[in-house]
Amino acid sequence: MQEISDKSTSAIREIFGTDKVLIGMIHCPAFPGAPRYRGADISVIYDACMRDAEALVEGGLHGLMIENHGDVPFSKPEDIGHETAAFMSVVTDRIARATGVPLGINVLANAPIPAFAIAMAGGAKFIRVNQWANAYVANEGFMEGRAAEAMRYRSLLRAEHIKVFADSHVKHGAHAIVADRSIQELTRDLAFFDADGVIATGQRTGNTATIEEIEEIGSATHLPLLVGSGVTKDNIVEILRRTNGVIVASSLKQGGVWWNPVDIERVKAFRAAAEPALEA
Repeated sequence: MQEISDKSTSAIREIFGTDKVLIGMIHCPAFPGAPRYRGADISVIYDACMRDAEALVEGGLHGLMIENHGDVPFSKPEDIGHETAAFMSVVTDRIARATGVPLGINVLANAPIPAFAIAMAGGAKFIRVNQWANAYVANEGFMEGRAAEAMRYRSLLRAEHIKVFADSHVKHGAHAIVADRSIQELTRDLAFFDADGVIATGQRTGNTATIEEIEEIGSATHLPLLVGSGVTKDNIVEILRRTNGVIVASSLKQGGVWWNPVDIERVKAFRAAAEPALEA
């Protein structure tokens, strides 16, 4: 495989101190300014995020990803209000102080610039970006990769320590517009545009990435590979044997539904199921 990036160290090892990680997702409730916000006191939103964070860490996960998933339908990056970054920065700071585990930030839809700002303000170690390079048609419409402006903004903040994990063949969209480039080539573009890690996903939230797609993406990159959708206690070992980690959400919620609170018993069962692959 031809190397097209000069990154020589693993961002996973640098952030977590190990090569295999389990990252739990904090699906924040709707923030003020979002259509589903109904006037709840902001402390209620913060408390819900804290309860999920504490359950995920107590259950044995290595880190957390904080995401404004309650803000559906999501705005394009240029339409996201400053209030989103403000509220997410407070959530991130509170979770960082309470848990002490590495945190990541994902601002939907596809908004790495506010994600970098939140990560810098709240002490997060990485961000997730669904479309880092190229362009595609998403639920929100035409979506462009924002690597160039985002990396310049990271330099402006002197935030080179905040890593970028980028999706390959991102869910919720039609990819590459004219479909004239392979998944492997799209994956190589992430390293070329200085991502630090690659994420394989299914076609939508909670949908499992196939083993064939995971292996295809993994064969195209020397960067750490994670799976960011559809991970359960039943498939975690098979996935971890091929990757450096997972970002897990729906299967750890009550009833397996993304908008429900985290179920700590599900988290413990998930961690126990993953143990053979973590120790390998």
